[in-house]
Amino acid sequence: MRLLFLGDMVGRSGREAVYAQLPGMIADWKTDFVIVNGENAAGGFGITEAILNETLAAGADVVTTGNHVWDQREALIFADRYDRFLRPANFPPGTPGRGANLYEARNGARVLVANIMGNVFMGAPLDDPFQCGERLLGEVALGRDADVIVVDFHAEATSEKVCFALFVDGRASAVIGTHTHTPTADHQILPGGTGYISDAGMCGSFDSSLGMDKEEPLNRFLTKIPKGRFDAATGEATLCGVGIEIDDATGLTTRIAPLRIGPRLENVRPW
Repeated sequence: MRLLFLGDMVGRSGREAVYAQLPGMIADWKTDFVIVNGENAAGGFGITEAILNETLAAGADVVTTGNHVWDQREALIFADRYDRFLRPANFPPGTPGRGANLYEARNGARVLVANIMGNVFMGAPLDDPFQCGERLLGEVALGRDADVIVVDFHAEATSEKVCFALFVDGRASAVIGTHTHTPTADHQILPGGTGYISDAGMCGSFDSSLGMDKEEPLNRFLTKIPKGRFDAATGEATLCGVGIEIDDATGLTTRIAPLRIGPRLENVRPW
């Protein structure tokens, strides 16, 4: 099967680029399943119910998040109502929403998507992400309960991301890093067959500081004095992510390739 993962949508420019191009990607590339990280979609901070529905309508099968999941307080209310909306699974018990769920792909495959957040340099720590992953994979095993298992590992430290991927190698189809908004060049298939990349990048304007208008971040580095809030950049967005081919028999990755479409970065398509 073919799976497409799009990195963090940032602001209006990022989400409008996704809405405009995702339907064609699904049709042209015969994509069976689409995951979009939407935690920065609302002005760079969180996601609203309206944006969630627009993203699903554009073709996303599931929308993942991360540390900004509750920045728009309405997410605390709508999270329980959408099984195609995920927040990090290692939030404490009783947190609204769900951290993993089983879905049916366009080709009929059973796809488990898990959203897990790292703890290194991420502020107040959540439950241990490694034990969270172990628990989830114990409940839903690749080949037994799911044909495909994909983890959006939302974290700052590359070491934590790659160690998590090595920890689940051969037991998950792919581990895709998110959060830093900068696409990495280390897309690979690990020895056990798990596809991996440290960060899928972002869907947003690269004429920016990580998708935010560059003037205020630059000011804070130069003066250490805030002049205003961070606002999402409004320039033309570049879409970043990865395309993954997964063996129908084993559920493991046979190919992983980067996606970058738009200005500023060298363009590359997975298919």
